[in-house]
Amino acid sequence: MRIAVVGASSGLGRCIATGLGQRGDRVALLARRRDRLERAAEEAGPDAVAIVCDVTDPESVQAAISEAADRMGGLDGFVYATGIGELVKLADHDVDMWRRAFDTNVTGAALVTQAALPYLTESKGVAAYLSSVSVSVSGPFPGLGSYAVSKAALEKMVEAWRGENPAVGFTCVIVGDCSGGEGEAMTEFSAAWNPDVAAEVMPEWIERRFIVGSLIHVDDLVHIVHAVLHTGPSACIQTLTVAPRPPTKEDRP
Repeated sequence: MRIAVVGASSGLGRCIATGLGQRGDRVALLARRRDRLERAAEEAGPDAVAIVCDVTDPESVQAAISEAADRMGGLDGFVYATGIGELVKLADHDVDMWRRAFDTNVTGAALVTQAALPYLTESKGVAAYLSSVSVSVSGPFPGLGSYAVSKAALEKMVEAWRGENPAVGFTCVIVGDCSGGEGEAMTEFSAAWNPDVAAEVMPEWIERRFIVGSLIHVDDLVHIVHAVLHTGPSACIQTLTVAPRPPTKEDRP
């Protein structure tokens, strides 16, 4: 299959892109950082392509998706793995924080979908979007309110796309705590978090059991995303929740 992975320069997006390529898919890796994309594309296989894309720029998105389809001879699916979450209490949010959350987590996904829709309609393909358990399972984590709100908007947006375009499979993959990769594949989601805010909210996350003490192995997540993308044209996985198993007694220290 011909798959575009958006947000493929680091974190889960990079792991998914390289993992799909190693499983035999032809992959276009899209993100802003060309150097990282090119290194990831090498891992994804000889047919993988690296394409610079800024999801907050409509022209960049349209050009990147068009290039991906041209270079692969079409498009059978995409994964929207891009996401940001600033660790700030809602009372301390400013308008720029809200804009960044929605520009990346919601509007960017809409722009990618719009650009890819003609190709996916032709191939009866699949669009998959990574969301978070902080939306529909646990409820918003304290300190990550704008992230949860934007991901809830993303999930409703996916429903709207599905209702208007029944020829395409639209799937929300709701992901719990995941181990991520190593090196450049490590997640950068929390890299810029304020440590003082983290020290304040994390005990509450643990007390409410938002963090269960175990992680999804990233290879298992890649396997699941691969299965979603390879769903046949007669079926659609609308929503899929991937959560870590609670630790057993043997796992506990």
